[in-house]
Amino acid sequence: MPELIAPTVRRHAAWLEAHDEWGPGLHEDGFGLRASDEVRSPDGFAAWVGRLAEASDPANPLPADRVRCTYRWIVEGDRVLGGIALRHALNDYLLRIAGHIGYGIRPSARGRGLATWALGRMLGEARALGLDRVLVTCEVDNIASAKTIERHGGALEDIRDTELGAVRRYWIALSTAGTSAGVAEAT
Repeated sequence: MPELIAPTVRRHAAWLEAHDEWGPGLHEDGFGLRASDEVRSPDGFAAWVGRLAEASDPANPLPADRVRCTYRWIVEGDRVLGGIALRHALNDYLLRIAGHIGYGIRPSARGRGLATWALGRMLGEARALGLDRVLVTCEVDNIASAKTIERHGGALEDIRDTELGAVRRYWIALSTAGTSAGVAEAT
């Protein structure tokens, strides 16, 4: 059964396996990975995992262009299947393009309902933060992601051209967000 866990250095080899499956240069939504992050070495990986932990800790000051963010890895047994990130607020970039929640599932784990399951769990975390609605976006041609968002009550606001391409923008009202996307869909 899948579970959401905080990023940890103990999953270095498993995370690298998932990362390699995505392929070089491809963006892995939900992991908070920057082009400058060096994740192959244990020290580089530890620094990256530390940065992710600091991003969610209210005691740590953030640069003015960043918002607080909670990262979770989708794992099953010893495999890392994907990642999901909950941004606690929206800055200009997030409002235009990325939204409150971003997620990605490694290619070999797609089609199992993991994104739907993980999004449902993160919507619960968003409610706990006091958010009343969240913006979730996806590339215009990512039909699987659009269906995932719609399963949780996502209402399409519009499709916009951005500097990263056309995106679908959905708002999910947390007071009415569906909870029917249970664990059974993630098997």
